[in-house]
Amino acid sequence: MVTRFPEVGRHSERGLRAWFTHTGILTGRQTLVVLRDRVTLLQTLLFPALSMIMFKVVLGDAIGQATGQNSAFGTVPLVVLVGAMFGSMAGGVRLTTERKSGLLTRLYVLPVHRGADFSSRIAAELMRILVGTVILTLFGMIIGWRFNQGFVPALGIFAVALLYGAAFFTIVLALALSSSNIPLVPILSLIASLFMFFNSGFSPVSAYPGVLQPLVANQPMTCAIDTMRALAIGGPVTDSLIKTVLWAVGGLVVFGYPALRAYRRAAVSRD
Repeated sequence: MVTRFPEVGRHSERGLRAWFTHTGILTGRQTLVVLRDRVTLLQTLLFPALSMIMFKVVLGDAIGQATGQNSAFGTVPLVVLVGAMFGSMAGGVRLTTERKSGLLTRLYVLPVHRGADFSSRIAAELMRILVGTVILTLFGMIIGWRFNQGFVPALGIFAVALLYGAAFFTIVLALALSSSNIPLVPILSLIASLFMFFNSGFSPVSAYPGVLQPLVANQPMTCAIDTMRALAIGGPVTDSLIKTVLWAVGGLVVFGYPALRAYRRAAVSRD
């Protein structure tokens, strides 16, 4: 008597269906990694929340008198973007570690869609930014933040945070994968610190020295903060929104393809 075993269907690791399936599975993995990384959670939630309280206590009245509005409408967008940036930096460090350990190479030789791991990292990062934005804006209501313009502009606030976070994370990926010798954390921490202290959320643009005002007014974080503030309390939004989109799309275009190429090189080599 011959024993017959059921035939196992052959599933290709190529194609759109495989990409969706494998991206979903690996996104779950990336989400679990983030949830188990207490340092990342502290950087993306606790540190921005404490900064929010500090800015309100120390600078709240001064900013309110200078702008004529509650300082929360600048502070909350500021800490949301800071949380997105610091979380992205933690993700870049984690990616560098996985590259050195050979995990990327092991994933690359498995029957998994070649683009699934890369896209899963982006999907997990967007989920982290979205959840962080929800938590921080709800926490911001304690110090006066409100969604005064209704439901659709409120969705626009979250969309701006996601767009800004996606562009910054793409830059992080490109730097993290381009060379293992790049001091990723010091470079990006310096950039994030400059953005954090020279923007319209920390202080009105008019309060900066005249020579710095054009730079502060047109840097990416200021554009995103002005857009989120206008969507929350009303006011002109077109100019700041256009600048935000241009900065974000520019970052995605300039660093997107290098990040993809660098990921492939990192996956096929272990150095």
